[in-house]
Amino acid sequence: MIDNGHLDLLDHDSFSNGVPHKTFDRLRKEDPVSWHPGNDEFKGFWNIVRHADINTANRESKIFSSAQGIRLEDQSYEEYLARRTFQETDAPDHTAVRRVINPNFAKPVVGKFDDLIRELATGIIDSALESTEFDAVDAIAKKLPMMMLGRILGVPDEDLDWLVEKGDALIGNTDPDFTDHVVDKMDTSDYRFMPFRSPAGVELYDYAEDLLHNRRAVAENGILAKMMATENGMDELGFKNFFCLLVAAGNDTTRYSIAMAMNLLSQSPDLMAQLRSGQYWDTCADEFIRYASPTMHFRRTATEDFEMNGKTIKQGDKVLLWFVSGSRDEDVFDNPHQVQLGRTPNRHQAFGQGGVHVCLGMHLAKLEVRIAMEELVKRVDRFEIIGEPSWTRSNFICGVKKLQVHATRAA
Repeated sequence: MIDNGHLDLLDHDSFSNGVPHKTFDRLRKEDPVSWHPGNDEFKGFWNIVRHADINTANRESKIFSSAQGIRLEDQSYEEYLARRTFQETDAPDHTAVRRVINPNFAKPVVGKFDDLIRELATGIIDSALESTEFDAVDAIAKKLPMMMLGRILGVPDEDLDWLVEKGDALIGNTDPDFTDHVVDKMDTSDYRFMPFRSPAGVELYDYAEDLLHNRRAVAENGILAKMMATENGMDELGFKNFFCLLVAAGNDTTRYSIAMAMNLLSQSPDLMAQLRSGQYWDTCADEFIRYASPTMHFRRTATEDFEMNGKTIKQGDKVLLWFVSGSRDEDVFDNPHQVQLGRTPNRHQAFGQGGVHVCLGMHLAKLEVRIAMEELVKRVDRFEIIGEPSWTRSNFICGVKKLQVHATRAA
């Protein structure tokens, strides 16, 4: 679908060729707090698209609540309770669970993974380069986060392909390349109590139940073993939903950031030369992630009336915080649609920064992206794209899902 500046943000097909940035550009200029009417499936909602307004809503977490869901879907209270994770809670519940999990993802802890990530990246890239032409997403971008996900969770390597496949089916529930159960194309009522209304949730629940009842082994130093041994306020259902969240979110965002980086390198040889100069290793990951912004929005629900940019958001209204738009806001970023590897400061919003729900895996994602690029440019002289990349069909997670390239190895 061609972006004419007026695409329907409720339509997943509006994102089938990538993020409709012309539409977001227009909204930031003309209608930064805009009402989007609903349809037969969804109630209407507000679009918040400017960086400053998104920051305001993030800070005002008591008014812009996560405790009625973080996606566009309208859930019954029973559905919400059945599927909620700590992401779909406000303080103090959110804070209590986050306090238990956060130490596993703190920057000093993540920094200790440098050697492991580099070892994995080296093996993955060398394996990909055994062929001259390959799908860079499948061969590289997908594999590194997948392998790190296994180390973080503490699950066996032989389970990872299956887990990532099920995670893709969950978070890619609008894309026929990821699931046969496309939620906007069929009746999903049979799975309304499952994460993302997906049958993959049933299978992941079963896997999590096996973990809880010691029918599957996990590494003692993995986060799952730690969570099962900790008083964290989670019952069995809470653990199952937490497990599904880690499987889905722990892979996709980093995958699509690495995929975007390789997409850009394949179309701009100058970027490869800039990376090879060694000047931008401290800043390039944030810029690739800003440019990709794979998790495009999260939904909030207003708990009271709130004035913003001359509009009145009513109590009970759904509000979408479009991080993907805030990270291209021309009032904050010079030439926002251009990649500037040395961009600093880089106050992008790809991780939901500025609020209590900032992404736990932020430091890990940045480290994986940087190391993947470091090891790639050591081994590849040129990346050339073959054909056009394909994109996820989703207004929630957007990224390059297929990228066929021709690689020339470095001498």
